[in-house]
Amino acid sequence: MVDAGALLGIALVALGLVLTPGPNMVYLVSRSVAQGRRAGLISLLGVAAGFFVYLATAVAGLAAVFVLVPTLYLVVKLAGAGYLLWLAWRTVRPGGGSPFAPTPLPPDRPGRLFTMGLVTNLLNPKIAILYVSLLPQFVEPARGQVAAQSLVLGLTQIAVALSVNALIVLSAGALAGFFARRPGWLRVQRWVTGTALAALAVRIAADRSRAAVAVP
Repeated sequence: MVDAGALLGIALVALGLVLTPGPNMVYLVSRSVAQGRRAGLISLLGVAAGFFVYLATAVAGLAAVFVLVPTLYLVVKLAGAGYLLWLAWRTVRPGGGSPFAPTPLPPDRPGRLFTMGLVTNLLNPKIAILYVSLLPQFVEPARGQVAAQSLVLGLTQIAVALSVNALIVLSAGALAGFFARRPGWLRVQRWVTGTALAALAVRIAADRSRAAVAVP
């Protein structure tokens, strides 16, 4: 049903996106460092729910709305790019913080942790663009069962993203300790993260590709 090359392609795209610092990584790391692994994993469940919301829209073909209304897609891209630039500035500005720097955050209840993880992912421009513009390009209408192809490809992306994010949550405390003992490395991490966020924002804003959709 789904070509092996398409599965490998979406898996590599998912891996590249999840390893690029973004809203999900920043939230999961900061919450794990401040409140522990359990809080980080509950937050990750919210992120997972956000992935499934996007997957449901892709399978239902709702992404076609962005094809029919190109201006809406442009607004989503520019808003996402602006959000990433804001995150980049918060990271590199004088006195800016790092998600690996221990900061006193008030402990949140599981329900709020889940909700914040969900909202963070739903507002993540990287994921929106992935499901609206990238994932449909791996669907081959000639093979039939477009919805089923979208489902399999989306589940592959989710499996990759959640596996890597789980590793990030479980290792966040150790990484925070490492950076706490080496302030110089913490500054390097801040600038690397900020630069990656800014570069991604510029790439998203400058991308002239249109929303893609697979037609049954």
